[in-house]
Amino acid sequence: MALFELAVRRPPAELAAGAGAFVLAVACGWAGDPLGETGPALFRVAVFLTVLLLAGAYLRSARAAARAAGERAAAQARAARAAERTAIARELHDLVAHHVSSMVLRVGVARHVLPGSDPAVREVLDDLHATGTAALDDLGRLVSVLRDPATVRDEPPPLEPAALPAALHRAVERCRAAGPAVEASIDPAVAGLDAMRGVTLLRLVQEGLANAARHAGPGATVRLSARVEGAAVRLVIADDGGGGPAPDGHGLAGMRERVGLLGGAFAAGPDGPGWRLSAELPSSAVPPSVVRP
Repeated sequence: MALFELAVRRPPAELAAGAGAFVLAVACGWAGDPLGETGPALFRVAVFLTVLLLAGAYLRSARAAARAAGERAAAQARAARAAERTAIARELHDLVAHHVSSMVLRVGVARHVLPGSDPAVREVLDDLHATGTAALDDLGRLVSVLRDPATVRDEPPPLEPAALPAALHRAVERCRAAGPAVEASIDPAVAGLDAMRGVTLLRLVQEGLANAARHAGPGATVRLSARVEGAAVRLVIADDGGGGPAPDGHGLAGMRERVGLLGGAFAAGPDGPGWRLSAELPSSAVPPSVVRP
């Protein structure tokens, strides 16, 4: 058993030394037995201990492989979280730049349509225009760090809040085209969400429906509900198919990261024969009639 423990816990060099010492002891014992009376017994002991050594070495190797696999999985999860945060930062840049650009444009128009205004007002408008322009320059430098042309795909322009319901319905149609039947209930009030929560909801729906199309199968039924209820946005995507993505998959990690950054709650897992994804986002919705087209 000492050799087995040695094989499990010690590095190969020490294992080789122990095995060599054992072989030497067996050889010496055999040499001192010219009549061969103890030879068969020593041979059986040698076979038994060799099996112990091999079993210990195998167990040690299996443990090392499991540790390496765990470390690789952890590294991949960290990389996935970092990539998702970078993607969120890019989207946030686009949203902020879009709104700041609109503000700068409006201030510039005001400077020209009010040429004879009070000098103090003119000074404030000039300062607002200069500050906004500087902010856009800073955002441009930031995005040059966040974007890698070799890996960043073409992305759509910033999503206007009023366009969110249509974008969600397009994601539903893409899932239907992949095979599953989709029953969707999308609250028109989602058009009143602020841009960041709107983009998060859209990404959750896109990823959740893509997972359903990939794992549930063409004969499955997918049910989607996206509603603004009180102070929260609630999303549920459930299917009756045969499974879902791996619990530690990068897609689920990315969705969990997005929801967590907004202070929301996210859950995904088996639900009977199918899969269920749910998310709750804090809502800063305004009535859709207030949102500019």
